[in-house]
Amino acid sequence: MKRALLIVGVLLVGMLLGVLVTSLAGSAAPMMMKQEMAVASAPPMAPAPEPLVAPIEAAPGGGGYGARTRGGVAKKPKPLMAYRDAAPSAVAEMAEEEAVLDADDAKKGGDTSGTEAAPSRAWFPETFLFEPLVVTDGAGQATVPVKVPDRLTRWRVLALAHSRSGAQAGAVTSFAGTLPTYVDPVVPAFLRSGDTVRLPVQVVNTTGAAVEQALKLEAAGAVVEGGGSRTVKVPAQGSVVEYVTVKATQPGPVSVRASLGSTDAVVRGFDVMPTGRPVSQTRGGSLAAPRTLSLEGPAEVEAGSERVRLLVFPGALGVLRAELSAASARGGLAEDAYTLLLAGRAPSLLKTLGETADGEALKAMSAVAGQRVMRAARAPDVPTAVLLAQAALTHPDNPVLARLGERLSAQVANAQRPDGTCQGGDGWTLQRLLVATADCAQAVRAGAAVSTASKQRASVFAVRAMGAFERNLSRVQDGYTAAAILASGGVTGSLQEALRAQVREALKTREDGSVYLPVELGVVRADGTRPGEEESTALAVLALAGDAKAPMADLGTSLLAGYRPGWGWGDGRANLLCLQAAMALFSQPLPSQVRVVLERDGRTVTEGTFDAKALRDVLAMEAAASGSAGAHTWTVRAEPAVPGLGYSLTLGAYVPWKAEKGAGLELAVKAPTEAKVGMPVDVTVQAASPAGMPLKLRYALPAGVQVDTPSLTRLVVEQKVSSYEVEDGALTLSLPPRGAGEPFQASFRVVPTLAGTLQGGASSLFPEAQPELVSYVPPSQWTVR
Repeated sequence: MKRALLIVGVLLVGMLLGVLVTSLAGSAAPMMMKQEMAVASAPPMAPAPEPLVAPIEAAPGGGGYGARTRGGVAKKPKPLMAYRDAAPSAVAEMAEEEAVLDADDAKKGGDTSGTEAAPSRAWFPETFLFEPLVVTDGAGQATVPVKVPDRLTRWRVLALAHSRSGAQAGAVTSFAGTLPTYVDPVVPAFLRSGDTVRLPVQVVNTTGAAVEQALKLEAAGAVVEGGGSRTVKVPAQGSVVEYVTVKATQPGPVSVRASLGSTDAVVRGFDVMPTGRPVSQTRGGSLAAPRTLSLEGPAEVEAGSERVRLLVFPGALGVLRAELSAASARGGLAEDAYTLLLAGRAPSLLKTLGETADGEALKAMSAVAGQRVMRAARAPDVPTAVLLAQAALTHPDNPVLARLGERLSAQVANAQRPDGTCQGGDGWTLQRLLVATADCAQAVRAGAAVSTASKQRASVFAVRAMGAFERNLSRVQDGYTAAAILASGGVTGSLQEALRAQVREALKTREDGSVYLPVELGVVRADGTRPGEEESTALAVLALAGDAKAPMADLGTSLLAGYRPGWGWGDGRANLLCLQAAMALFSQPLPSQVRVVLERDGRTVTEGTFDAKALRDVLAMEAAASGSAGAHTWTVRAEPAVPGLGYSLTLGAYVPWKAEKGAGLELAVKAPTEAKVGMPVDVTVQAASPAGMPLKLRYALPAGVQVDTPSLTRLVVEQKVSSYEVEDGALTLSLPPRGAGEPFQASFRVVPTLAGTLQGGASSLFPEAQPELVSYVPPSQWTVR
């Protein structure tokens, strides 16, 4: 019996086989809609012995993802990710409403037959179907259950399939989702605290008779002025627009619900942003024991803007999994070498941590990184050979990479000078030369196991290099260089003890108890760049391995706190060292559950319990922190205490803006005090700066104000502006360098789309290469009629 394979998915790039279900219009579909979504068999693109395209049927009771009703009372979908258009924190409120409905039903015995509330629509994706593999039965048929979103639109279904023999076919169909009468509030992408806007609410009647219904608008997180209830009369086949005034009283999520009698209801959300300047303090540490620290919040803050965020960084397993996902997407020679080395070492590392490697994924990762490395290794210089040798040698089962690694290791060994040093050049300091020699020693030692000849080369190299390190011991003046020599594995005995003592003396302790290795002025890596503190600390971990006097757990605290998912610790060289250090420090599996608690002055602010699966990722907890002005004692603890978990605690707030100038920068903005909806108005900006300095000018726009792009294109054509970027609520102009005494002045047009009293954000001017040198202009208020 033959079966055809139906590939169901989203068409992302190129000619991927799949089924794409996407909106053809911009409105929304009814919550309680039933659709039989069928794709008829299509003529095959090549002769096929069996049907290729299977029918797709919608699950009964479709409507938002998992949506359902009881006696006409709409219940929100359980999965929080269903609220595509809702503000992230508004989802929590919707989930709370779900719990309230459950509790009410329990009290009433589940009987809600007397209610006539309209079911709420709250899920509005433009594309909603993704099924990577669907296998048909012997008749070439398959059924894919789908839940139709709440978007009132016409949906297009594109299905492509192929058989195991290679025959292909496809089909396109569509279905419509609508309601006889529906309501559609137009909400902004955001508001700022203090904004007052007139929100348009459209009511549409698609029937042949006039409709008179009660229209009601409610807002959680904002105030509806003048009451949000009224009666509207909509003519047959017509529509009306009603305006409701909403005031954003404080920062946070807003959930707007518009209902039309018992016919329709829609939930949409947006965020209200603070109008002040963000300020924050961050502390990090390890959860090997309860951590107590003091943070002093600003005295003058915008009401409701104080928040605390606690990030819990995973141990070695979480970092390893995150790096396996992100490493291939990074660009650069060092990044490619790191990716190749990571793919080679991942199986043994995962096995040590109690995990099983995905062989196919690692094979693909190795192939991509290997191709990039091979291009760079055709005629490498010594620094390139040092960088790539270890990465290639971690793949002994790949004959091409194994031979490449041996050749590169031999090239590095042959580059050693008679005095034992390696690399070097004009203008090099002794500090850089010693670090480069240590890197060479690692590359040569990595190839020692390949053959007898390579083992002999590594032995000779190590003896000469140790002589160079010993002769220059008195000239090693910083902890970073001492750590690099130790991490090379090429020193023993009294020399090793002397260097360890130097590294330990160079360590510094932060207020939170974490320990790091600072990088002194003028200290560089082998490539001539200044290393970061995370990289330096990782070298200290590798250098002090096995040293009973070393504060390894506190070094691990700094190492984990410096990790950022997707970015890692820095460039490829830094990531290589830091991951090696993390593996050395936190090689034990995490406990099955860990409870993390954050307290302020002895009172719990937020807490969470995470299971072993969640502990593989970076965990985040956030809570309001009103009353944090002044000094307070904060405590972070894990139950049980886990040395392999680090944390980062950030206390943030918004303070009033004040005009500031930096590095001779001056910015002036002339914005309209009054404007009309739909009518273009001019905005003028002026800037002054030292000569020859490329600048970035960020102009903050009120909610609902759109930029007229032709006016910006004109500025580019006139060479007043190099380029521009437009986003919701802001416009960024790149300004070319100007001569001495040559100011910048330009005008562009904007179009307001919302009526009300709206706050613009603070605008800023800063050098492209030094964004910390910034000049601010406080926010302005717009009145749009």
